Amino acid sequence: MAQKRPACTLKPECVQQLLVCSQEAKKSAYCPYSHFPVGAALLTQEGRIFKGCNIENACYPLGICAERTAIQKAVSEGYKDFRAIAIASDMQDDFISPCGACRQVMREVRHPFALPSSSAMVVRLPQPCGTFGTNWPVYMTKPDGTYIVMTVQELLPSSFGPEDLQKTQ
Repeated sequence: MAQKRPACTLKPECVQQLLVCSQEAKKSAYCPYSHFPVGAALLTQEGRIFKGCNIENACYPLGICAERTAIQKAVSEGYKDFRAIAIASDMQDDFISPCGACRQVMREVRHPFALPSSSAMVVRLPQPCGTFGTNWPVYMTKPDGTYIVMTVQELLPSSFGPEDLQKTQ
């Protein structure tokens, strides 16, 4: 199956701003155990940017990644429609990639305009750029400012989501 490119592309100046914000967020990382700072910058449909960093804990499973920090900050403020996310680290030779848990969180919510499958009539409005789901861009960076971009679908193919919970009913 061919991979869909993101529903929208960001203007170069918007991409640059997102990349800079992810680098800035990395500076706040609390990583005394791994010494691996990560920053993320999440762009909402409304144009607001939420920054997040990784926050470690001596009880390792209680730590949280930068991407999930940014997403949880946005959701807790009432934002659920996302256009893009950028991720930054200090890795020189490789582009930083989100972990599996972050990929699953990025994929979580289905599009707000899709009616439940039990509706008599299903209306699918054109998808705006972004929102939680599978077709929004993830900018994975290096400290030198270079990046690659992939969709959540490309990072988490054949994923499980909220719509799958309806398949057993």
